[in-house]
Amino acid sequence: MTTPPPKVEIVIPVLNEAHVLDASVRTVREFLGRSFPYPWQVTVADNGSTDGTIEVAERLAQEFDDVCCFRLEQRGRGRALRQAWTRSDADIMAYTDVDLSTGLEILEPLCRAIHEEGFDLGTGSRLLPTSKVERGLKREFISRCYNLLVKCVLFTRFSDAQCGFKVVSRRVVEEIVPQVKDQAWFFDTELLVLAEKSGFRIKDLPARWTDDDDSRVKIISTAWEDIKGVLRVRAYLWSRKLETPARRRAANTVM
Repeated sequence: MTTPPPKVEIVIPVLNEAHVLDASVRTVREFLGRSFPYPWQVTVADNGSTDGTIEVAERLAQEFDDVCCFRLEQRGRGRALRQAWTRSDADIMAYTDVDLSTGLEILEPLCRAIHEEGFDLGTGSRLLPTSKVERGLKREFISRCYNLLVKCVLFTRFSDAQCGFKVVSRRVVEEIVPQVKDQAWFFDTELLVLAEKSGFRIKDLPARWTDDDDSRVKIISTAWEDIKGVLRVRAYLWSRKLETPARRRAANTVM
């Protein structure tokens, strides 16, 4: 009996992106329609936009059967991803930033890593030797310093905590996502750290990445929130409250 292929859902979290959303969704659909090997759906996750983004998303959902959307009144990329992934019926869930800074060609090998190779989570990396990255020195410096901080404080093995491209299995959504506390930009880092510390396998692949000149990310304030997040997760791990598979089995045995 042939195993059916996994369904993949690609989430695009957006905040005030009405000016680029239509083109981005069409680009993603065109890419997936050419040769992507699995059934797919694109979901636009609007978190608190005030510029007509949701109207653009709804128009796209009416035009294409493989596009859907929803709106949250509260802002936060992590909040949008949590809502999209936990409500999804897909076997594999992914996300890409709306600026498509990360090359979409990385999606298939990351999905195959989960479906065929037994990995639980896949992430693109801008910091591996073969990554192809175009960005300014300021962003490059901040990114490398932040990832060095993550490695030194949290003792992690993955190379890039915040590349805007992730692929996760349903198991990760069910077991790790509920433990992630952050609702904003630190969501990515916390997801990777908790997954790795819980024994989940992470596929770390070099990405092609081009800096977005129109990015609305406030670098300094976001970096400060990320640093606070790193210290919070360090305290959490020290407190030994992390719900690992071994601890869950032990708890179930006791019960």
